[in-house]
Amino acid sequence: QNEEKWDFVLVSDIHEMGSEKEIKRKKFLDELSKKGFTIKKIEDTKLFYGVRAPQHIFWKYQSLLRNPDSRQRDSTAYQDVPVTTRIRVVHFILQNTVTSDLEKLQDLMKKKVFEAAFPLHKKEEITEILKKKWARWRVLFKEQPIEEIRCYFGEKVALYFAWLGWYTYLLIFAALAGLATVAAGATVYSSSQVSKEICDANNTIMCPLCDQNCSFWVLSDTCTYAKVTHMIDNEATVVFAIFMAIWATVFLELWKRERATVATSWDVYGWDEEEEELALQLINNSQHEPRPYQHSYLRSTIVLILAVLMIMVLIGIAHALVIYRAVAMALFTQSEVNLLSKHADTIAVMTGAVLHYITIIIMTKVNWHVALYLCKLEKPRTFSQHENSFTVKIFIFQFFTNFSSLIYIAFFLGRINGHPGHYVRIAGHWRLEECHPSGCITDLFIQMAVIMVLKQTISNIMEYLVPWISHQLRKKKKPPKKRSVMLGEEEEAEDPCKRQWLKNYELNEVNVFSLFNEYLEIVIQYSFTTIFVAAFPLAPLLALINNVIEIHMDAIKMMRLRRRMVPRKAKDIGIWLQVLEAIGTLAVIGNGLVIAITSDFIPVQVYKYMYSPCTRGNRTGMDCSTGYINHSLSIFHIRDFEPHTKVLPEFNGVQIKECRYRDYRNADDYSYTVQFWHVFAARLAFLILFEHVALCVKLLAAWYIPDVPQKVKNQILTEKHNNLRNGL
Repeated sequence: QNEEKWDFVLVSDIHEMGSEKEIKRKKFLDELSKKGFTIKKIEDTKLFYGVRAPQHIFWKYQSLLRNPDSRQRDSTAYQDVPVTTRIRVVHFILQNTVTSDLEKLQDLMKKKVFEAAFPLHKKEEITEILKKKWARWRVLFKEQPIEEIRCYFGEKVALYFAWLGWYTYLLIFAALAGLATVAAGATVYSSSQVSKEICDANNTIMCPLCDQNCSFWVLSDTCTYAKVTHMIDNEATVVFAIFMAIWATVFLELWKRERATVATSWDVYGWDEEEEELALQLINNSQHEPRPYQHSYLRSTIVLILAVLMIMVLIGIAHALVIYRAVAMALFTQSEVNLLSKHADTIAVMTGAVLHYITIIIMTKVNWHVALYLCKLEKPRTFSQHENSFTVKIFIFQFFTNFSSLIYIAFFLGRINGHPGHYVRIAGHWRLEECHPSGCITDLFIQMAVIMVLKQTISNIMEYLVPWISHQLRKKKKPPKKRSVMLGEEEEAEDPCKRQWLKNYELNEVNVFSLFNEYLEIVIQYSFTTIFVAAFPLAPLLALINNVIEIHMDAIKMMRLRRRMVPRKAKDIGIWLQVLEAIGTLAVIGNGLVIAITSDFIPVQVYKYMYSPCTRGNRTGMDCSTGYINHSLSIFHIRDFEPHTKVLPEFNGVQIKECRYRDYRNADDYSYTVQFWHVFAARLAFLILFEHVALCVKLLAAWYIPDVPQKVKNQILTEKHNNLRNGL
């Protein structure tokens, strides 16, 4: 019973007889017929060609990729090829069939001879299972039917969902740890000695924040800000940062085990991509010669130089954002509007973060084209090599796009802006912004929060709405049925394929990068959850909420809004694993730097053990960080201001001779004090210690958890043994 099963559908516009496009189309379809393909034509507003491959192609495929020991069996032992394999083989042959004009399907699509080529979503048992158990919102917290996904979309897509599910599951632990950290911070919300001192400092006069018409201000104005800072920036954060470094390693190690189990159960553990590609080429054309490996140092050098230039551009954009914030701050502070001038710093940071988000959106598009261009220069040998080199490039560009501004806020903000009477200026005019007196970590926290929340909410809404709306629009374009009147009764006998093909044609098209985009989004999110997590302990929680929604949104998109993806075989997540390992290492470095440089953790510890009242040994009952704030502010004499600075010397009716600013400098010549160097040395020592400890623990975890479970190893061992014994 061979009811009509079609592997692929080609869609083309109705061209005039004898036109160039019509001739090209006929040539292509003739080539397919020569290979034994069955072709069925249905005419509607477009021409639809159903394509079915002859059975002998799949027999060839099976016998080429069979284990050598099973070759002796008689030829009746061919089982049915799974649908995913059928589609994959047919897709390969369609893409690589050459017409007499030496054109392939892709060239014909560029010339608008064909408009689309896609496999069909069919009404089968498996689609119903997937729609019921996976592609709907009601099953948010149920386990995914990975086996069914694999049977319908192929191994590559199934591995993506298995990986995403595994990552989401392990995020629960990271999210709980993050919540615990914030909770620990909240318990000391009002009791922290440092923030108490800031709140009580109502006669500590601080130097003005801008040059023109800014008045002096009192330290205690920033009381709430200081409390919030100490909620994020306390001892618990250090423990949390180490925990996250270990978590990242354990996540990857456990995933490797999970993957080995899955790959063995699907029988792709020893599968070889290169062999598969060669087999397909030979089935398509028995005279095919493989393309040899090539490597050109000249090409690599050019690609490297261009990539570095692109990274420079991305860093330049981060600088532009810095300049924007400095200028905005100056303008807002002088603004007539009270709201603006009062919260100038917060507004400058917030608008800066929104601008940063906009640059991320624009630069993503640019990065995409640059990375594709660089890949073309490299001339990769196979499709998978092309994909790998593209992945690495786009990830590096995206990383700099997303993180350069965060890196500036974390490590440079407030460290390169000079001191009163000698400020570093942009174009000799605008002062660089400073950190808040209670520390720089809050600036980083705001920036991370704004970007993560915006990125996840807006991109998720767009990601779902755009396909949904375009699907609705494509459905609306249906033509009115004019011909039924003329034909009378005969219209009833409409071809059963026609409805199905039309329905599939109305769905949104998929391309090679559909799955790639999903990976990229999650990997960038993973970098946000691990690299600066010390400054934003809630990141894993946001990521967790996002992923639970993301899994089902991707499922709904794939099943209901998009044409069927061409199933591809894979035995792991490919180059993404190396990318994730690189992020894990960066996470150790990033968090070490955040605690050593951005946070106030080190200066407070140095003060406690070297300068505080406790060191004199006679005060037992008091907090050791008492007096820290006074100690961390330097004194500036008003008479030393730069000549063009307009400052109102009076404050609350008192003539002011000196003001305080955040730095360790001497009061007479403004050079660094000994304490500055003490803190500096402590920061370096902590950084080295933290990174070595964290990296050792990472290596230990990687060694302790074997990549491949014993069960899988034993299974492979038994198989090898049995094969050899049978051979004997």
